[in-house]
Amino acid sequence: MPILPERLHLGDTVGIIAPASAPPDPKAIDQSLLVISELGFKPKLSRNARKRWGYLAGTDRERASDLMEMFCDRKVKAIICVRGGYGTARILPLLDYRKIRENPKIFVGYSDITSLHSAFLKKSNLLSFHGPMLASDFIKDNYPQFSRDSFVKILTEARPPGSICQGYTGKTVSILRRGRVSGQLVGGNITLLCASLGTPYQPDFRGKILFFEDVDEVPYRYDRCITQLSNAGVLQQVTGIAVGLCESEDPKAKTAKEYRQTFEDVLKDRLLHLKVPVVIGLPFGHVPFNATLPVGGRVTLDAIKGDLILDHAVVK
Repeated sequence: MPILPERLHLGDTVGIIAPASAPPDPKAIDQSLLVISELGFKPKLSRNARKRWGYLAGTDRERASDLMEMFCDRKVKAIICVRGGYGTARILPLLDYRKIRENPKIFVGYSDITSLHSAFLKKSNLLSFHGPMLASDFIKDNYPQFSRDSFVKILTEARPPGSICQGYTGKTVSILRRGRVSGQLVGGNITLLCASLGTPYQPDFRGKILFFEDVDEVPYRYDRCITQLSNAGVLQQVTGIAVGLCESEDPKAKTAKEYRQTFEDVLKDRLLHLKVPVVIGLPFGHVPFNATLPVGGRVTLDAIKGDLILDHAVVK
């Protein structure tokens, strides 16, 4: 079992970092600080969070230093990313995974932050959270109560969170292959998972339940990612697959002279032969309805009812 971080209490200090790209609008940092305060916590901004270095939020060493300072600061009880973008893989060799393991705390983000989730689980045995970020999600108008409730519940209650679909009214969930399986959850953004293959930060897929999502990718690119996982021999090791709300449209499909597959066509073609339970359209990903998921947590994939159930406490 991975190391569980301590749960959040109202009034706790929450560290804010930008380990990948900077938000397009610098004002998003100030809005992020306000969001943390409105949630009932004390925000602490990392020293380099406002910096820009090309498409990155500061140099690699600055961003790595910010992350390590937050992990080593005893007053900080959780760390939340401002946004993803690009760049977290660049700081992986600069982190002290022993210190991270010795100072376990809540860490939240998704998209490019997948690189950190994979590294923390592999190198520090720390459970972390694939969940909403500040500039990407919380500061936006009409941010769904569903996503906010999922975030707060999972990080503040030391008991099994249950179904990730609780309170979700969308009609997006469907079952690709029936079955029910329990195990450890690994995954994140599928492009970043592929980028981890062959590196020291590649997740262990053996006997795991894989979840993945992505955004702004046409179907054949999902095919390419799934095929890469298959060619690497890791896709055949998982016991179940949960697919999020992946926005996938091919703008040339209607006018193309050649046949184009849909995203669901790709999933059927590339996943059904694995003969493991598969649920698609679950509420997580680069979408407003983004449930918080424990990377490394024990879950049940219910491909009979169409759900992903967090059946163990993920904070202590």
